[in-house]
Amino acid sequence: MTKWKAVIIGFILAVIVKSFFSHYEFIGLLIVGFITGYIAHSGVLGGLWNAAVAGAFGTIVCAILFIIIATFGGSLFGIFGGLTGFTVSGISSLTAVLMELIYYAIVMGITGAIGGAIASKDRD
Repeated sequence: MTKWKAVIIGFILAVIVKSFFSHYEFIGLLIVGFITGYIAHSGVLGGLWNAAVAGAFGTIVCAILFIIIATFGGSLFGIFGGLTGFTVSGISSLTAVLMELIYYAIVMGITGAIGGAIASKDRD
């Protein structure tokens, strides 16, 4: 069962990690996945699921932000602006977005399972 409070917190943290700490993305995603799994308090599978969902949402939002920045940011400089920029950035980044979606879900899911396991032990 998806715990939306944990997913939303994990999603926001994943977007922050991707946007501001991209050099430390892997470590940041490990920490965010653990936090999401711990907040979920649903055991190993619940932590894995909630962290993976948060990672997937984070990837989708980051991809949308990238397309918006490429579309409107490029139009300020006159390069790849408007519909052309949207089309180029959308087509070329489709496989990259799918790969990052899988990457975020796996990395955050693994540590989310660890966080969920620790949280379930705390309840006992």
